[in-house]
Amino acid sequence: MIPHLREYYNTNFTEAKYRSFLKRLDAVCGAHIEFRISETPVFIPSELMQAMVESGSEIVLQLVNNPEYHAAAGRTIPHDFNVPHELEHPMFIAVDFGIVQLPDGGFAPRLIELQGFPTLFAFQPVQSMLFKETFGLPHEATCLLNDMDLEQYYTLFRTAVLGTHDPENVVLMEIDPDRQKTRCDFILTDRICGTQTVNIRDVVKEGSKLLYRRDGRLVPIHRIYNRAIADELSKIDAQLPFSFCDELEVEWAGHPNWFFRISKFSLPFIHHPTVPKTIFLNELKTLPDDLQNWVMKPLFSFAGSGVIVGPTREELQAVPDHMKRGYILQEKVEYGAFVQTPHGGTKAEVRVMFIWPEGGSLTPVANLVRMGRGKMMGVDHNKNMAWVGSSSGLYVPLRAKA
Repeated sequence: MIPHLREYYNTNFTEAKYRSFLKRLDAVCGAHIEFRISETPVFIPSELMQAMVESGSEIVLQLVNNPEYHAAAGRTIPHDFNVPHELEHPMFIAVDFGIVQLPDGGFAPRLIELQGFPTLFAFQPVQSMLFKETFGLPHEATCLLNDMDLEQYYTLFRTAVLGTHDPENVVLMEIDPDRQKTRCDFILTDRICGTQTVNIRDVVKEGSKLLYRRDGRLVPIHRIYNRAIADELSKIDAQLPFSFCDELEVEWAGHPNWFFRISKFSLPFIHHPTVPKTIFLNELKTLPDDLQNWVMKPLFSFAGSGVIVGPTREELQAVPDHMKRGYILQEKVEYGAFVQTPHGGTKAEVRVMFIWPEGGSLTPVANLVRMGRGKMMGVDHNKNMAWVGSSSGLYVPLRAKA
């Protein structure tokens, strides 16, 4: 999409450089990256990147400022995960856009989904930096948004995670973190913020206080950067030392209720030109005749789990009536295969990442990209392929062009 950068990159790419890039990424992260990293970044025109930033901001604010939506979304929060003292807005938000090609040959974003939950905020700038260093890309090309440099980004990220607390009393909390594919992000977060990643199973509850073990002693937890996904905790029936609905003397860096409030449940409520038609399955009166052009999605799954592209009538009808409210049917977005690779045109999905700190404003901070040539962007749909997987969207800010 930035032709001269794409031509330069493809011409100068070598497998040796790619292997060096992966080796350096593992070394910087302090762990082997267990998800596939694409051989290439995606070069995004600044105008398209700005369109995604503006659309993402408009969509998030539309939801947060809608009292009727708040009431509806509040009913989706399970009792066991309804955390007291909810903050008035989400702190970490990710908005995913598919890139479609227009009849005139241009490109435009289409909303795929969104989440009020942290993503790879620590990892993504590192991946972007090493792409540039390894492959000799322009210094001004960046994945960071809002005219931020790396130190400004880290300052905002640390502020959001730590609040006003000593890093020793702030933890990144996850279920079995050493087994998670995103462990590299946990390690980098701890390095940037001075926090410690703890297994939610190992947290100690004393009355209304939570503590964790560090260097042979119990340390009070005053603030939690939560990475434990409610859907996963429920699926494995995790036995936890506390309940999310307990009255606890802790703050949340990203209140867990926003996982439910900003989610695929939001899609039917959004009125925006980037949003494809979306219907709750339990509100569907008649099935569309062109089901091949629709996608069925469970509301609160992660990483594409349970998504069916082009569902059959039998698959839709197989969902029990009492479970239909947990699914949406969304018009399929036809991604443009605009990334030219040695394996042909490849599709990309761009995630715009926002931080909204307490007392601050909604701030676009970075992007990440997933590339694929399968039916979906997930790993399971792009097995045994090259030039697909996790990537960075590099663009040249308008100020850098001036």
